[in-house]
Amino acid sequence: MPLPPRWFRRIVLGPLMVALAAVLLASLPVLLPVVLVLSPILPGRLRLLRITWAVIVYVVWDATALIVLFGLWLASGFGWKKRSPAFQRAHYLACGAFLQSLYQLLRGALNVDIEIVGTDPDVALPGRPEIVVCRHAGPGDSFILIHSLVNRFDREPRIVLKDALQWDPAIDVLLNRLPTRFIAPGRTPGQDIEKQIFDVTVGLDPNDALVIFPEGGNFTPKRRIKAINRLRALGLEKMARRAENMRHVLAPKPGGLNAAIEAAPDAGVIFVAHTGLDKMLTVGDVWRELPTDKTIMMSFWSVPPEEIPRSEQERVEWLFDWWKRIDDWIEAHQPQPARPMGPKRDRR
Repeated sequence: MPLPPRWFRRIVLGPLMVALAAVLLASLPVLLPVVLVLSPILPGRLRLLRITWAVIVYVVWDATALIVLFGLWLASGFGWKKRSPAFQRAHYLACGAFLQSLYQLLRGALNVDIEIVGTDPDVALPGRPEIVVCRHAGPGDSFILIHSLVNRFDREPRIVLKDALQWDPAIDVLLNRLPTRFIAPGRTPGQDIEKQIFDVTVGLDPNDALVIFPEGGNFTPKRRIKAINRLRALGLEKMARRAENMRHVLAPKPGGLNAAIEAAPDAGVIFVAHTGLDKMLTVGDVWRELPTDKTIMMSFWSVPPEEIPRSEQERVEWLFDWWKRIDDWIEAHQPQPARPMGPKRDRR
């Protein structure tokens, strides 16, 4: 579905989200008793109640974020100074608060643990700009990764992500005020995408992190086959065979990462893998998987600038090598059930 123009998203979708939040809050005295009665009838550990709570929390969170962002817009002189360093920092601080609050509100209802294994990310993210390269599987991977970068490591991320995420009013408003590139897969020429990634990467500061997902979309078995066939259609038989040996990831597209490395030659590269969200790809998947009751595992690997290959072709081979390593890691770290519900802390 084509994305509506920005004026429509601001004038219609944003106020609709605030109105929906008000309606949900006003209906709680009627809605919750009905959900409480129906929950024991349906399968799962109070699935309906916990999912209803998660939906209400998300809608109210989104509406609250819009109100805070509107206040920042007024304070910046009706948007006049929203790109100034002070207001960019204010927006990153707001982003961190938004993500932290949403995470804390949802983790109990969904019974989610996050465990970081492998390289200590505090070591993997030293005081230099970084290009963060992550696999793409499930709707929550971006949220968890950005939450970690902002709130654990005090990074100011620049993100390359799908334009469809602008359907969410709070994400739309916030990220369009920060260094972000919304990409329309399949509708934008490849060279133009690489140019956009190059432009958003230029000028990374020591506390910045460019976040990129080189697969270009969430993993599904059909997309895996499509990516392999695409490589063969381009005459890249060797890469196609390598992609066939990877069961849990899509063949990566190296153009965006190459553009980012060219734009920030002094930046290191952080590869990120995760498991736990892989099966939540359709509405039916979300219903079956939520509440998750599982541990989401993340692993970081750090590559310093001096170890990054210099030529584009070498970097293609290097990226595929890393993607095979990520695929092997995923195979060895399949999702585990979460600990029993109750107070919990992230594990490292």
